[in-house]
Amino acid sequence: MNKKVDFFQFFNTAFIFIFALICTLPIVLVLIVSFTDEQTIMRNGYSFFPDHFSLAAYKSVFASNGQLLQSYVVSIAVTVIGTITAVTITGMAGYTLANRQVRYRNRLGLIFFITMLFNAGLVPWYMMNDLLGIKDNVLALIIPSLLFSPFNLFLVKNFMQELPEALLESARIDGASDAYIAFRIVFPLSMPVLATVALFYGLGYWNNWFNAIMLIDKESLYPLQYLLYKLQSEINMINQMQGIASSNITAPTESFKMAIAIITIGPIVLLYPFLQRFILKGLIVGAGKG
Repeated sequence: MNKKVDFFQFFNTAFIFIFALICTLPIVLVLIVSFTDEQTIMRNGYSFFPDHFSLAAYKSVFASNGQLLQSYVVSIAVTVIGTITAVTITGMAGYTLANRQVRYRNRLGLIFFITMLFNAGLVPWYMMNDLLGIKDNVLALIIPSLLFSPFNLFLVKNFMQELPEALLESARIDGASDAYIAFRIVFPLSMPVLATVALFYGLGYWNNWFNAIMLIDKESLYPLQYLLYKLQSEINMINQMQGIASSNITAPTESFKMAIAIITIGPIVLLYPFLQRFILKGLIVGAGKG
């Protein structure tokens, strides 16, 4: 029996190791290509063992006279503030829909659900932001994405419905208010699902460049994704102009793309290990029947 258990554990460990290695190889390839000479990429394609290495891609990225660092600060600030605020709003809305003492909570939930099926469109979205006066300021990067996702809302609501009702009822009998119950009892117990939606919101804010391209003109407010998007466009334009002029010099287009990927995924890769222990539990329980 012990031999069978040991064999299963060995096989399971080997399988997980091989699978993790396969998942890691693309990231390693992206990292290597980002340090590869552009001519080598054009000649041999992507390779784990390139003939020539080069820092041209990273030099192009960091040649923005401090703009990259400033965009990093903007993106981090927007991601942190936006994520905390969005999770708080989603948590409070989820608590309201999960609270059995709230009348018409199912009808209220239907209103939120309708937004998953119908979208007002880009023009009303832009007009509303213009009416609110949030163009060309940091609020333009936070508020348009602040409205919580209905999917995240129902994920939180289903999780909170699984909490023991007797625990909440005893708190009410002791005179606790809804705010106290929500922030001191329900939210701490719902940390797995809140951490899960926090990762979703964080990824959304970190990767969002659309708000900047529509609402931001000041370079000092460019988030990281939009700045790198502009740099990529400029390099593509340079390559097109050089192609017309039959120049032998090639701007680092492919390696630049890989360098952008490494720079942008860095904070997310560092953040995920701190949240992964909550994510699986939050998804499993939150997806359960309400």
